[in-house]
Amino acid sequence: MASSHSSSPVPQSNSSDAFFKKEMDATKRFRPVQSLPDVCPKEPTGDPNNLCDSPSLVVDQHRWTIYHSKVNLPAALNDPRLAKRESDFFTKTWGVDFVDTEVTPSFYLPQISKEHFALYQQEITPREKVHERCKNICTPKDTFERTLLHTHDKSRTDLEQVPKIFMKPDFALEDSLTFNAVLPWSHFSTAGGKGNRDAASSKLLQEKLSHYLDIVEVNIAHQISLRSEAFFHAMTSQHELQDYLRKTSQAVKLLREKIAKIDKVMCEGSLRVLRLSLTRNNCIKVYNKLKLMATVHQTQPTVQLLLSTSEFVGALDLIATTQEVLQQELQGIHSFRHLGSQLCELEKLIDKMMIAEFSTYARNDLNRPLEDDCQILEEERLVSLVFGLLKQRKLNFYEIYGDEMIITAKNIIKQCVVNTVSQIEEIDTEVVVKLADQMRMMNFPQWFDLLKNIFSKFSIFLKRIKATLNTIRSVVFLVLDKNQKTRDLEDTLQKSSAKESTVDTEVAYLTHEGMFISDAFGDGDLPPVVADTTSQRNPSPSSEPCSSDSVSEPECATDSSSSKEQTSSSVTPGGVEMMIGDDMKLTDLELVRLANNIQELLYNASDICHDRSVKFLMARAKDGFLEKLNSNEFVALSRLMEGFILDTEQICGRKSMSLRGALQSQANKFVNRFHEERKTKLSLLLDNERWKQAEVPAEFQDLVDSVSDGRISLPEKKSAATEERKPTEFLIVEGQKYATVGTVLLLIRIILEYCQCVDNIPSIATDMLTRLSDLLKYFNSRSCQLVLGAGALQVVGLKTITTKNLALSSRCLQLIVHYIPVIRAHFEARLQPKQFSMLRHFDHITKDYHDHIAEISAKLVAIMDSLFDKLLSKYEVKAPVPSACFRNICKQMAKMHEAIYELLPEEQTQMLFLRINASYKLHLKRQLAHLNVVNDGGPLNGLVTSDVAFYTGNLQALKGLNSLDLNMAEIWEQKR
Repeated sequence: MASSHSSSPVPQSNSSDAFFKKEMDATKRFRPVQSLPDVCPKEPTGDPNNLCDSPSLVVDQHRWTIYHSKVNLPAALNDPRLAKRESDFFTKTWGVDFVDTEVTPSFYLPQISKEHFALYQQEITPREKVHERCKNICTPKDTFERTLLHTHDKSRTDLEQVPKIFMKPDFALEDSLTFNAVLPWSHFSTAGGKGNRDAASSKLLQEKLSHYLDIVEVNIAHQISLRSEAFFHAMTSQHELQDYLRKTSQAVKLLREKIAKIDKVMCEGSLRVLRLSLTRNNCIKVYNKLKLMATVHQTQPTVQLLLSTSEFVGALDLIATTQEVLQQELQGIHSFRHLGSQLCELEKLIDKMMIAEFSTYARNDLNRPLEDDCQILEEERLVSLVFGLLKQRKLNFYEIYGDEMIITAKNIIKQCVVNTVSQIEEIDTEVVVKLADQMRMMNFPQWFDLLKNIFSKFSIFLKRIKATLNTIRSVVFLVLDKNQKTRDLEDTLQKSSAKESTVDTEVAYLTHEGMFISDAFGDGDLPPVVADTTSQRNPSPSSEPCSSDSVSEPECATDSSSSKEQTSSSVTPGGVEMMIGDDMKLTDLELVRLANNIQELLYNASDICHDRSVKFLMARAKDGFLEKLNSNEFVALSRLMEGFILDTEQICGRKSMSLRGALQSQANKFVNRFHEERKTKLSLLLDNERWKQAEVPAEFQDLVDSVSDGRISLPEKKSAATEERKPTEFLIVEGQKYATVGTVLLLIRIILEYCQCVDNIPSIATDMLTRLSDLLKYFNSRSCQLVLGAGALQVVGLKTITTKNLALSSRCLQLIVHYIPVIRAHFEARLQPKQFSMLRHFDHITKDYHDHIAEISAKLVAIMDSLFDKLLSKYEVKAPVPSACFRNICKQMAKMHEAIYELLPEEQTQMLFLRINASYKLHLKRQLAHLNVVNDGGPLNGLVTSDVAFYTGNLQALKGLNSLDLNMAEIWEQKR
């Protein structure tokens, strides 16, 4: 389809500025020979005849064109998988009704009819007629191509006559093979008889070569004739081009003359003014540079002056600023070529001076008199030193402080010992030279006061260290906070610069489009960043350049570039204000690690104090001094050490285990000695115990009463009036009478000593529980050996173990069993939940005691059982009544009752006699069965009934046994 003239893609213009196009005569129009299509078509150059709509293989090789399509629409619509041909892929997805649905016309597209193409048809109809007429006049394309093809074939046929060797690109007659192939030597041989034939052959060869030359010349001439039109056209264009160049040269010459006149009249004066202004600015820059050089020249004297006043931070800032100026503003100045290295050496010297100054400060701070004054020594000096060390990345300065702490802790103990020894007249320092030996000569009160003094000094020492380290950490955290704020500010500036660059892009685009900023933005819509940028780019005409007297703009730029450090004011917790610059090249990780190391240094200070205290303690314990302490002295020592441990934990915020471990070690030794002493004492008491009822002194009764009130503690010493109270026969415990031996009374006191020791030293609760369990088990087993095992016969020299001894032993065991739950509750309240499993020891002890009591009861029953067996085996049913056997049984029963009634409670006495009565009935029943005496109402039966009635009357007549149900009918065999 042809397009209209107005819609041509090539710009058309009738003005003189349009593209120049030479008109060619119709007679000179030449139709060039059409060759094969080019694989790389030309790009449009403005000539509509040269436009090519086909895609380029080079330009369009990466862009999709219509030539990339592989599948047509019918092939996509004909789905062979569908069962019905009337269905397509639309109905497969969207339903059968999709085909029959009518599409609603769009409201946004106009309705197109034939009238819309009427104008186009009117314009194209005349052109079509002209086209048809021209097609009939011109030679048919096919005929012309056939003629040209025929001519081309003829030329090719003629050229094929020429041998291929002449067509080779490397054809050269200098080559012997090529020369022999073109001119064979056989044609030039002059042998006899063949001369005429060779001459003819040579002539024939010459004619053949001439023929080849003619063919080539004809083809060359033909090719020249084909391109003659293009040659003459190029020559004509060359002449016209020379005319155009001549006219252009004249126009350029005229233009240059006009520009020279304009330059002379209008520009020379203005350019001279600009040149002078530039010269003035250069002179100002030189002046500012000289002033800057003079300032830099004074750097070293200024640094020396600052160092004389210990202003390390100011000196470092000055060196850093000077180094930056040397590298940026004064780079290449020959007179300053050595200043940079000199400043570096000076900076290293300042590093050493700061470290030495910090070491001196730490020594002076830690070696001050230890009084109740925890103020920081010269806080401003400390802050300045720490800030300078951080600036120089000397992050291990805290190790210097740690070394000084160790030395000071040693000196504190040494000074305390020296002061205390000097006040004791009994110690001759000239005889006893060593300080440790002098300390070992102190008694416990003197040594205890010395230890208390050391602990108080160490507490003040730790408080001072904490205050100093907190100040150092505050400086580190202020620098860390400054880094964080700097990063936030940089992020904000980056965001604002990104926004400004976006607006600049918009401004550039609007300017490129020929619009003004005021046209794109209203007066109120202009962004502030754009306004600032515009004001910077277009300064007001009234602004004057800075004079030579004031600080010029280049100088301002120099100052800002040479001093990039932005400082901010910060205040430490102590109220010291300091300036923090942006040149602290420390990462957050390094600062946090440094703060943690400083906090760890405070923990190390606590550990150092504890370690020195442990060494002081061990030095005194070498001769077994601590193991020889009594309970009150060790409790006082333990409380003092526990108080110091809690104080250090409160000051430093972490537990130190060395002193606590030493205390635990000494406590274990104390527990072992405490337990061995009491176990030995109990063993001696048991070995000398005669198992007779002892009187109960008033102090033991008071001791038991205090336990009943819920206080497990040893009572204080009573007054003389209280000591005059007479001892009682029984021990009253919660309303019950307990007949005891002296050993058990002392055992109760020993048990209370264990419980009170746990109250005084909570850390030994588990050890005391184990030792107390061992003590109770020892009492149970040893008393069993002495009483039930009759060991007292050999140990004490008793003649026999009586029933009274057995009953008294049982009652003593019952008294201990009564107090085991109280002891268990006491220990349970002082144990950790994870240690509650140790309370099972009391359950085992209670079971062992109950088993022991049951064995004693069984022993008493066994004694009467053997007596019944001996007496009833000789029993005969005969007069007189009561028989001698029953009288002896009743007598022995009365003795038994008399022995145990005052010792055992009434309930236990009744239960014991019920068991004895059961044994009596069993033996009597066996003897009656042996004698064939039955319950038949006969004479024998009557005699037995009379004896049994005598036995029953005597037994029930005993005190407390009148209500016993003896059930004597069981002695008779039941009739089957």
